[in-house]
Amino acid sequence: MKEVLIYTDGGCRGNDSSQENIGAIGIVLIYKGNKKEYSEVFYNTTNNKMELTAVIKALQMLKEPCKVKLHSDSAYIVEAFRQGWVDIWKQNGWRRPKNEELKNRELWQLLDILVRRHDVEFIKVKGHSTDVYNNRCDEILNIALDEAQ
Repeated sequence: MKEVLIYTDGGCRGNDSSQENIGAIGIVLIYKGNKKEYSEVFYNTTNNKMELTAVIKALQMLKEPCKVKLHSDSAYIVEAFRQGWVDIWKQNGWRRPKNEELKNRELWQLLDILVRRHDVEFIKVKGHSTDVYNNRCDEILNIALDEAQ
């Protein structure tokens, strides 16, 4: 099984999908020392949607099942898998405890399918800190945002 390092980041300028705003994702994939970078812009979105979309797009880029070390500065995503929240949400019909709506349900469902296709280890990195590739993800998503505005 191929081993791949993935770094993802997502962000918005304005964090309210009910108002006009702009968001983007940044991805760095590393396989055998080769790096591939990817960014994409989205409109009328949220920070959480961008973080989820970055991870989804990165996993969709893999052509076959891989062993993945996925680095994200989103504690929400990392802990959802590490703490088993995703499994609990699935058992509850994709609802949160107390039958509360799970925001971004369709993205979580797609991400769950993709994670099960691969052997994924989620690694939390501190955003805007010393992690070179997390910083690069942030940089390329901001370049995409600047170019789109």
